[in-house]
Amino acid sequence: MIEIAAILIALALLIYLAYRGLSLLILAPALAALLGLVSVDAPLLAGYTQVFMGAAGDFIIRYFPLFLLGAIFGKLMEDSGSADVLARAIVQRLGDDRAILAVVLSCGVMTYGGVSLFVVAFAVYPIAAALFRQAHLPKRLIPGTIALGAFTFTMTALPGTPAIQNAIPMPYFGTSAFAAPGLGILTGIVMLALGQLWLNHRLKQARTAGEGYGAHPDEPPSVDATLREHSSSEGFDLMEVRTEEAPRDQPPLLLAILPIVLVIALNLLFTALIIPAMDTDYLTAPEYGATSIDSLRGVWSIICALVLSILVLVFTNLKRLAHLTRTLDSGANASVLPIFNTASLVGFGSVVASLAAFDAISGWVTGIGGDNPLISLAIAVNLLAGMTGSASGGMSIALSTLGDTYLAMGQAAGISPELMHRVTAVATGGLDALPHNGAVITLLSICGLSHRQAYLDIAMVAMVGPIIALVFLITVGTLVGTF
Repeated sequence: MIEIAAILIALALLIYLAYRGLSLLILAPALAALLGLVSVDAPLLAGYTQVFMGAAGDFIIRYFPLFLLGAIFGKLMEDSGSADVLARAIVQRLGDDRAILAVVLSCGVMTYGGVSLFVVAFAVYPIAAALFRQAHLPKRLIPGTIALGAFTFTMTALPGTPAIQNAIPMPYFGTSAFAAPGLGILTGIVMLALGQLWLNHRLKQARTAGEGYGAHPDEPPSVDATLREHSSSEGFDLMEVRTEEAPRDQPPLLLAILPIVLVIALNLLFTALIIPAMDTDYLTAPEYGATSIDSLRGVWSIICALVLSILVLVFTNLKRLAHLTRTLDSGANASVLPIFNTASLVGFGSVVASLAAFDAISGWVTGIGGDNPLISLAIAVNLLAGMTGSASGGMSIALSTLGDTYLAMGQAAGISPELMHRVTAVATGGLDALPHNGAVITLLSICGLSHRQAYLDIAMVAMVGPIIALVFLITVGTLVGTF
């Protein structure tokens, strides 16, 4: 009982102190140490160096290339003007009458192509603000609109997305980024449709009440301090990702969208054709980890796709990237804080899993849902994502502690690993959007709005809608199977 109480207290402190802005690099090991003090089975120093750091190090070794390449790709898209061109093109084609949908699709296209959701928010907000002001739409709807496009269907549901939330399950289930493509597309459509219905409903209410854009400063004076305080574990170091003045010589639309198309197409090509045709028997040797290509194929595919897309992006925009070295440095530097924050959460979860009380907790969690482990898996991932305020962090804790258990349960129940991958990814995109989430805080800061003004819409499109879509995914997947 003492250990269970300590775990609950540590999780409560994690939520509260993370919301107050304390760095996870300090917070996670400190709370892990707290657990070590109350447990005779987890000596304090050994728990830190052997359990906490071991799990954190394993996560960094496995996923650092994805964080690094994704950050560089996003920064290149920003500094080359490609992100701005894409957003403006979609907005112009859909027009004022479909302003909300235009902003959602602008965010969706970029995040699906691998651009960090923070770069997207910084790039799209000025365009969204101008469009909403021109169309007399309430500014308070902008955060929910950006959240729908950047935090939901392209992050977890659509097959092939290079988002880290779609990459983390791959080595655990031996899948690729294209796991359960049909179910992923349908689930993404449900998320998009529910979010659009809510935002359109809110817009109708505002117009009935005669509410327009409102009187707002173009940029909140406290945004710099707020961004410095709330660095997120999900994306860039926010002080590195500043929207600079758009390049005067911006790329044409086709050139701007080419890198995004390449990321998805090359990812599929490496996953389905190139890597399966390679001779990878050497992976069974101890020096290569005694593993198999099934656990590496997805990560290798995304790495290759991002590297080639970055090279094309640099080559086709060389004249526009006046400070290429600075851009590459900024992207590389911006990848460090997020992965160390997430790895710290993974280390914290491993310390929890090392306690004797965790057997009772895991037994309770895995027993939820009866014969259908998808229900238990979805609840565990969602709760941990909400507790940590991090989609990738919550997922990593769940899979690092119970991944093998769920895989065995799924195999025993005749559930494909691809379906378990997709359920895991989608489950991260629910309770992670609670008010203490770093991405939520940052988005509101960028827009110059408070939780009181705009959080309800974020919660409805990024939490309630995805949870309903998750229920849809589990139901259809259980009845029909993977497709």
